[in-house]
Amino acid sequence: MKTLQDYIDKLNALNFKEMYNGDFFLTWEKSDDEIEAVFTVADALRFMRENNISTKVFESGLGISLFRDNSTRTRFSFASACNLLGLEVQDLDEGKSQVAHGETVRETANMISFMADVIGIRDDMYIGKGNAYMHEVVDAVTQGNKDGILEQKPTLVNLQCDIDHPTQAMADMLHIIHEFGGVENLKGKKLAMTWAYSPSYGKPLSVPQGIIGLMTRFGMDVVLAHPEGYEVFEEVEEVAKKNAEKSGGSFTKTNSMAEAFKDADIVYPKSWAPFAAMEKRTELYGNGDTDGIKALEKELLAQNAEHKDWACTEELMATTKDGKALYMHCLPADITGVSCKEGEVDASVFDRYRDPLYKEASFKPYIIAAMIFLAKFADPADILKKLEENGTPRVFK
Repeated sequence: MKTLQDYIDKLNALNFKEMYNGDFFLTWEKSDDEIEAVFTVADALRFMRENNISTKVFESGLGISLFRDNSTRTRFSFASACNLLGLEVQDLDEGKSQVAHGETVRETANMISFMADVIGIRDDMYIGKGNAYMHEVVDAVTQGNKDGILEQKPTLVNLQCDIDHPTQAMADMLHIIHEFGGVENLKGKKLAMTWAYSPSYGKPLSVPQGIIGLMTRFGMDVVLAHPEGYEVFEEVEEVAKKNAEKSGGSFTKTNSMAEAFKDADIVYPKSWAPFAAMEKRTELYGNGDTDGIKALEKELLAQNAEHKDWACTEELMATTKDGKALYMHCLPADITGVSCKEGEVDASVFDRYRDPLYKEASFKPYIIAAMIFLAKFADPADILKKLEENGTPRVFK
């Protein structure tokens, strides 16, 4: 059984000093040691909470959240992460703020950050916009801190952009590590990241891109499968290829869901919109072309409907490794006969994997908390040790 000291010792063996006072935009911008540090701190924080040790490292301060798209799991994961560390969450509703009246990004970022230690942003709807907006916010608060307007520079955590969904991919990866008994057991495992049919259109590409951009770092054989026309960012595919070469794994693509599922150890069937269509959508919204948007939506729904056979069925699951591949999804899934007539996954498959799916989601609050922790403290291992020595219970008994 592990102790907190095991996590502290592991952390001390890693080089992650560049994370201090930093931000978390994309997983592939982080070194292997930095990724490992996030996993280690996440596990340490979870260990402490499960053992009734307080992880409160802030006596006051704000965690600001800005969601430009709908969210349940990530919204509550961010709030949980902030609360775990002692921060209070304030959600920025742009419709109820002066942003709606033309307030600049620079002004908004500074005005909300006087006592903020972290800003979490989801901005995933428009290609070329979300990640750029996050950088604009960071530039604004960095300058505000340099100019003496802000006492501290709040760290930014990407809660999903147009390119990557790092908190999701990291939570998924930590779930895999635990399911397979350690990262050392992942080499040679086959992971299928596949498109799946959805009766809706316009789902972001950042989840499949996040998965191939991260999972290829661990020596696994990662397969990206989708019908023709559902390509993802070429730049992220290049990242995946380089990661696979470095880690001793592989990254391949196929237009066959059956090929991807065959002998897979892990399957991740999820719908997403074609990159080219999302680019066009962004342009149409920018031009205020409502008729063009409606026409594109109709076109994409028809295109999706041509691929209803791309679904995670019992028959496909039977072709995976021993018929028992780990089924994963970022949730909510489009469940055939439950949430829609025809969707991404059979109800029987989803029901069988419900517990592992919920466990998968449970890692996200700790991943986000770890990202904040590593950005706010120069010596995180020492802080963990002090928390243990203080021995303050989370719940008094």
